[in-house]
Amino acid sequence: MTGKELRQLLIDKWGYSYDIQLRRTQGKIFLQVMWKYLEQASFPLSESEYQEHMDGIANYLHALGGTIQVQTFITQTKERPRQGKAVSIPLDLGDRASEWIL
Repeated sequence: MTGKELRQLLIDKWGYSYDIQLRRTQGKIFLQVMWKYLEQASFPLSESEYQEHMDGIANYLHALGGTIQVQTFITQTKERPRQGKAVSIPLDLGDRASEWIL
């Protein structure tokens, strides 16, 4: 999945280009779909900066082997990002988890 495909997945599901962050919490890695989005006037990134960020996240997902997990979660979830509440997608890295959590 490329950054553009990831962005399109968000737009298809929720109608906006939401910010995405990778977070490590309690020994697990999560992809979080934040409540801020590119189409907001107060969004801190330009279009090109946002796309560069999405490309980086897509590269990490590919390296982690979490692309299919993210696609499946986003298409099936009933959650939606809202003010102060991100949608957290747990990434199951299997035996490779220790490589990424150090």
